[in-house]
Amino acid sequence: MTSGADLFVVCKQCGSEVSPYITECPYCGNRLRRRAPKLPRVNGPISGSKGRGGRVSAFLRHSRPAAGSAAVGMGRRVARTSRWEGSRPYMTGLLVAIGALAWIVFHAEPSIYLHMAIIGPLGGDWWKLFTSEFAYAYGVYALMALVAIGLFGWLLEQRHGPWLVAAVFFGGGVTGALAACAAYSVPVANGGNAAALALLAAWAAPDLRAMRAGAYYEGDLLGTAAIAALLLAFPFARIFSEASWIAGVVGAAFGLIVGLGLDRTSEGHA
Repeated sequence: MTSGADLFVVCKQCGSEVSPYITECPYCGNRLRRRAPKLPRVNGPISGSKGRGGRVSAFLRHSRPAAGSAAVGMGRRVARTSRWEGSRPYMTGLLVAIGALAWIVFHAEPSIYLHMAIIGPLGGDWWKLFTSEFAYAYGVYALMALVAIGLFGWLLEQRHGPWLVAAVFFGGGVTGALAACAAYSVPVANGGNAAALALLAAWAAPDLRAMRAGAYYEGDLLGTAAIAALLLAFPFARIFSEASWIAGVVGAAFGLIVGLGLDRTSEGHA
């Protein structure tokens, strides 16, 4: 007769008793082990059960959330793994490296900044919609924006891959720059605040949706909100007048829409 201790293991994250033959906790999504152990061969029926079905039923009966755990009294949100998890963030590193290199080049040859930055109407210089995300005149602004791009770009790349990061980066930057050009007769929209906010919002969207539904989520939304507030506050500082708050808001909205859409799509395929 199998002992009761063999029928379940305790999840270290939420304290729930779950089957030892699963790799993730069904209540909090915590990974219990990399591979599920092999099922033992059963030559005959187990006492008190009807073959393997009885053992499986016993496992299911003993898989229950711990009293007072986060899984009790709220919706369950099981973590979904991505094929990009654990991969190197090449696209994020490339975007950060281009921004840092551009800042160095601008200080060596300031005239290049004028050919990449949006200062006044675009005219026929449409390429500035894509180059203005890398135009930084101030080092502090460049440092904070590139750190945010590196952090949330890496997190998003671990979830959806490099090309999605590039699409959100340029999508948020371009739409933000277009909004600034439409709002002002002499627009100034440079740097990566709109692109950084797009990446931030796209990454945080699933956790925001889970929080609204009262389900479990892993992200630090309070810290994310603090970084978002800092990025949105840049344009209101005199020394960072090259940034645009309208571009930042539109970029964040773009990222949020993309993030919510991706979360719903992944749920549909789960």
